[in-house]
Amino acid sequence: MRESRFPRYLIDMHYLIVGLGNPGNAYNWTRHNIGFETINKMAYDNNISLTKTKHWANIGTGFIGGAKVILAKPYTYMNKSGESIEPLLKYYNIPIENLIVIHDEIALDVGRIQIKYGGGAGGHKGVLDAIDHLKTQGFLRVRIGVGAKPPGFRLTEYVLSRFFVQEHDTIVAAVGKAGEAVSSILIHGKDKAMNIHNQKAVEQQ
Repeated sequence: MRESRFPRYLIDMHYLIVGLGNPGNAYNWTRHNIGFETINKMAYDNNISLTKTKHWANIGTGFIGGAKVILAKPYTYMNKSGESIEPLLKYYNIPIENLIVIHDEIALDVGRIQIKYGGGAGGHKGVLDAIDHLKTQGFLRVRIGVGAKPPGFRLTEYVLSRFFVQEHDTIVAAVGKAGEAVSSILIHGKDKAMNIHNQKAVEQQ
C-alpha cells in the first residue's frame, strides 16, 4: 500500500468549505456571489470537480493543504443558505469547528480579506440563515470586502451589482487571497491564520 505524503492527523479530518451566493449565470461575479467565485477558484487550483449535488448544493471533494475537504455552493439562494449547510454538516458528520463559510462583506473595503470566528451576521442574510439553522454563531468565516454601498443605491441593488471597472483587478486578486486564507486555516489552524492574513490585510491598506 502506498504511503500518503500527508500527516495522518490531517488525513483523518474533514472540512466543509461553503461559498455563499446565488445560483445562475445572471449572478456571476456580482458582489453577493464572491463566495461562489472563491469556491470556483479553489476547485480549479486544487483539481476538484464541482459536479456532484447533495443537499441543495453543488459539491466537490478533494484535498487542500493535506486536509480532506468538501467544497460547496448552495443553490438555495443566498437568504436560505442554512437550509443546505446544516444537512451537509450532518450528512458528512463534520463538526461545526470544521466549517468555513466564505462570503461578501460590505463593511470591508473592496478586496480586503478578514478571517473571523463567531459573532453575529452583521446584517448578512446568508450568514444569518446559517446561524439560525445551526443554532450557533461559533463557526469560521472568510469575509471578502466588496465595499460600502455608495449613495443612491439600494442595498439589494448594490450587492447584486457587478464590480466597477476600476475594482476588477483588486477583486480578482482578492478571490485568490481568500483561497489562500482558507488553506492557511487548514494547515496552520484558525488563530495563526488570523494573525497572518488579518494583519496582512491591515498592512496593505
